[in-house]
Amino acid sequence: MAELLEEQRESWGTRGGFILAAVGSAVGLGNLWGFPYKLYSYGGGAFLIPYIVALLVIGVPIMILEFSIGHYTQRAAPNAFKRGHKRFELVGWWGIMLAFVIITYYPVILAYCFSFLWYSIVGIFSGGELPWAGKGIEGVENAKLFFNETYLGKIDIADARYHLGSIRWNLVLPLAVTWTAMYLCIFKGVRLVGKIVWLTVPLPWLMLAILTVRGLTLEGSMQGLAYYLDPVWSELAKPVTWRYAIGQVFFSLSLAYGIMITYASFLHRKSDINNNAAIISLADFATSFVAGLAVFATLGGMAFVTQQGDNPVAVEQVAETGPSLAFVAFPYALAQLPYSAWFSFVFFFALVTLGIDSAFSMTESILTSIIDKTGWRRCVVLPVLSIVGFLFGLFYITRAGFNWLGAIDGFVNGTWGIAFMGLLECVVLGWLWRIETLRRHANSRSDWKLGKWWDYLIRLVIPVILGTLFFWQLFDDLDPERGEGFLKTPAGEWILTNCVGLAIVAMVPVVSIILSLIKGRRDIREPEPIDKALPAAGRSEGTIAFFAAVIIVGLLVVWLTVPMSPMAKHIIVWQSLLGGIAVMLLANYVLDKHFTATSQASWFARWAGIIAAMDASASIAILLIGLTQDAKATETTLPIRDKLSGVSYVILAVVSLIIIGGLSWCLYRALTAAGRDADIQHPDEE
Repeated sequence: MAELLEEQRESWGTRGGFILAAVGSAVGLGNLWGFPYKLYSYGGGAFLIPYIVALLVIGVPIMILEFSIGHYTQRAAPNAFKRGHKRFELVGWWGIMLAFVIITYYPVILAYCFSFLWYSIVGIFSGGELPWAGKGIEGVENAKLFFNETYLGKIDIADARYHLGSIRWNLVLPLAVTWTAMYLCIFKGVRLVGKIVWLTVPLPWLMLAILTVRGLTLEGSMQGLAYYLDPVWSELAKPVTWRYAIGQVFFSLSLAYGIMITYASFLHRKSDINNNAAIISLADFATSFVAGLAVFATLGGMAFVTQQGDNPVAVEQVAETGPSLAFVAFPYALAQLPYSAWFSFVFFFALVTLGIDSAFSMTESILTSIIDKTGWRRCVVLPVLSIVGFLFGLFYITRAGFNWLGAIDGFVNGTWGIAFMGLLECVVLGWLWRIETLRRHANSRSDWKLGKWWDYLIRLVIPVILGTLFFWQLFDDLDPERGEGFLKTPAGEWILTNCVGLAIVAMVPVVSIILSLIKGRRDIREPEPIDKALPAAGRSEGTIAFFAAVIIVGLLVVWLTVPMSPMAKHIIVWQSLLGGIAVMLLANYVLDKHFTATSQASWFARWAGIIAAMDASASIAILLIGLTQDAKATETTLPIRDKLSGVSYVILAVVSLIIIGGLSWCLYRALTAAGRDADIQHPDEE
């Protein structure tokens, strides 16, 4: 592969602009309602242990991987993968198509934010009264009725069945405003983005700081923080807690959509990779954690206020997940406070600035992929893309649209969609590319260096973890014993949301293949084969490993289809797991031994490693399902407490140390590197 392109590619104006843009993409609306709710529901402070482990083991390494390939090839995701082999282009389009599906509905949520921001402004000038205000349980119902009926006019999918209902015309203008704002942010390219993010990224941090300080000063705030931080250690024994922690890290950092690859493709050739990835990941974690403090401190203050009256509301009665937290629970809580309209303005302004960066980053990745493929001009592609996105958004602002939004997001932004894409990305780059090439490229330009351990994380550890998540979800969804069914109800009626969601994630690879087969513009330099004409080595070991991996697949098929005793099933699963790990390690040994300057590893060994990783993943998923059959994940209901426990204070201190210490260390390395001669590039030393 040619490392340097002959053409001049646009670049970010400054390192800070790139970091803020990437942070803005990673930090989105989900940081405010996803992370706090999952932490509250799956062990409180104890949830931070699997989350931090997942952040270090999966989040930072994959972000470095995406930065490396984007910077190495100077191309958006499809062409970046194509530079390894023309057949890999579809992998890049896969992530881009998932991003396209998301930008059809993500701007709709931003339109909600713009609307509620306007209601807050009107409230400020009309004496501070918010349209959803109310006290006690009645106030909770007021907030729900305002959002679901007055604003959305929502009807259930089951009631709509085969029709969407009428368009909510009060949402058309906010949706148009959202797309116009996104267009204006990126229409002049990444240099303009690099300037805009200096405003749109720090502002939500400032707003969250205001909300956090205000929340912590409320009477009863500790009641909410106790729900948020007090650890329930028993949750750590449940595999489902680790599953949700891993999923939250993966989805929170905007990995596998092609966004980070695209952003890194605009980096200057001497830009840092490793340290930038660590800074962005820690900043995302810090934002999520502080958002949780703001949310639950405010909910605790709300609970205290209502407990003084005749109609009290407990924290757990409004601690909902998803958009309901942002548009029902938190607005209700803010309405209980003095100067409620002002704090509502601060909250929704934070949401707008949080969401706009994520929205235009996905749009930019799609836009750049199309331009790289076709050579068309930005001034033509962007308006067309914006109009198409707006028209698709009309589907979600119908009376049944909100329900469809949540259903489709659950597939596309969940295990079936983006987690599988992440698995595919690691498999292709770890087993079918020379992963050490990307590591050396990253090390030659970074403030600190990666070791061989990074290769093994990408090739061995992360594929098994993500593969386990995928197979676990697959077995759960297709389990014939699940009472509600997956595609059909027990009564034989189709479950439309699941059918449509599954159809969309199934169409994404089909469309990706079609796009990869379309002949684009002739590139500046034709992509070369991965290893040119180097002779293959390790055929005998690779062949043995390949057939062993296939035999293990046969064992798992027998386990799934042939009736047998529980003991026999247990033996087969453990044989498959141990055999899969052994074959994977053998294949990895072949790759390490024969990927040299004069030879390449046998394709049998590469595919043996991939199949063996899936064998091990499926086996682990089966074992975890057995462990969780009698311990389903549920929300943990805790008694009302007026203060944090000593352990909670320790957790708060440790998390603060990790965030502040980690960011300080990254800054120190950056300053140290800046003090050296920038023209000296240090090769990777093994």
